[in-house]
Parts: sequence; structure tokens; C-alpha cells
Amino acid sequence: MKYNKLIKVASRLAEPFCITKGEKFRLKDFDPAATTGVKSKQDAQHILDKRVGVLSHLQEKLYAQDRWAVLIVLQALDAAGKDGVIKHVMSGVNPQGCDVHSFKSPSNEELSHDYLWRAHKCIPERGKIGIFNRSYYEEVLVVRVHPALLGAEKLPGELITKHVWDQRYEDINAFEEYLTRNGILVRKFFLHLSKEEQKKRFLERLDDSKKNWKFSMADITERGYWKDYQEAYEEMIQNTATKRSTTSISPSLMSTNPRKKNSKPYALRSSARRTDAMSNCVRGYGEEMEGRQ
Repeated sequence: MKYNKLIKVASRLAEPFCITKGEKFRLKDFDPAATTGVKSKQDAQHILDKRVGVLSHLQEKLYAQDRWAVLIVLQALDAAGKDGVIKHVMSGVNPQGCDVHSFKSPSNEELSHDYLWRAHKCIPERGKIGIFNRSYYEEVLVVRVHPALLGAEKLPGELITKHVWDQRYEDINAFEEYLTRNGILVRKFFLHLSKEEQKKRFLERLDDSKKNWKFSMADITERGYWKDYQEAYEEMIQNTATKRSTTSISPSLMSTNPRKKNSKPYALRSSARRTDAMSNCVRGYGEEMEGRQ
């Protein structure tokens, strides 16, 4: 079947970026500007176009079987392109079978519950795809970088110890194992961005009136914690990437000069980034779904 061949191609493209054993993971080993081995814009676009048909085919099967669900978790620093991935990568998916949830600062109601509560109630139902734009991983990222935020979570003081982050990794692993055992396929994506590229994108938001709304001084404040965030992301992946709950490192670097958007580097990196994410989505549930007629 033609889709089987395409899924194998997608799997081959995605393989170098899939982390199934986090212990030896090092963020410095992954280039934010990697193009996934795709040699030209035309090649990338060709692969990407075919991936759309694969996703559509698999989504139909997913819905018809009504046994499995897919959860896609997107995590990244500001300006890494999470919204763009959702827009472009999922463009071939029927929106009736796909729900997107964005997790911002928790509300008072959410703070009155355990930290996984708000995510758990958004888990996709069988036959559907769910996308988390940020997720429960914020609890070992932004909360770790700003530990004072733990105070707002109303935890008993005796539970906030030096082991709290290791305990949260255990919680998350157990949660994802529980989802997997209940037919929810979990695939996680970290959009890898360089500090220099983030600066360029922030400046572009200021220069382009259509993007001014995206700019926030809070983003600049958080940028001052760059090293802390890099360490937090690396340790998070080391402790939570498993064979059943794969983390994929998706290169997110591309030119942001609006006058050069037709240049080969921009087009190649843009297409390759989307192709890589698309390939990982296919790899995530294509091989699981094929054969389960």
C-alpha cells in the first residue's frame, strides 16, 4: 500500500530526532538549524505534500476504529513557532476530529486542584487527535525556573522538598504510562530554538505592525533566564523520554528577514521544520495504526 511506503520514509526522516532513552540526552548535540537531511525546498515540499495525505488517511482510520486517540504535546521557548506548527502541520487534518488546547498561567480554580487536573480533563476522546500548546510540562520548566510559583499551588509545606522535581518526573511518567495503557498514544515535541534566532524573532515582532500583538515585555524578562530554561528542558527530556512516550527534538531555526523569505535558506529550513514535525506525527501513530484494521 502506498501509505506504508510513505510512513517508512517519514519514520526515516524523523528517527535522528526521536528520543526514546532520555538518560544520555544532551541538548547541545542537536542543531537548531538542522534541515533533516532534506536537500532542497522542492524536495521538502514534495515530502510535506504527501504527508498531508497520510495524516488524512490515518485520521479517518483512527476515527472509524474508535479505539485509540493521539495526544501531541508541543513545548518550546517563546517565539519557537508552536502556533505555526499547529497551523501548517495539521493543515491536512479534519478539524472535527482534532482539538487544540493552550495552557497559560493556571486559574484560581486550577490552582485548587493537582497540577495534572487541567490537562487530564482535556485528554482527547477515542478516535480523536488532541494537541497541547504547552502542557503539564510547564510544571517542571517555568515553575522550576521560578520556584516561587510553587507557593501559589497551595501545596503543604512539608511536600516541597529538594526531591519535588524528581517526584514530578515520576508523576508525569506514571501519567503518560496510564494514558498509553488506556489507548492514548502520546507524542511530545520540543521545538529547538537558538538564543540568537529568538532575538531576531522578537525584533521582527516589533518591526512588523501585524505581529506587534505577539510581543510582550514578559518574553524579554524570561529571556534573561535562558540558561536556566536550557538546563530545565534538558533534564526534563532526560527524565521523561521513553519508548512509549517519545520526545522529538524539532529544529526551529530559520531566517526571519521579511525581505528574504524567498531565499533558499529560509524556504529550506521552513519546509524542513514542517516536514520534520509532520514526519514525527506520522511516525507517532502511523506504525501503531497500520495493521489494526
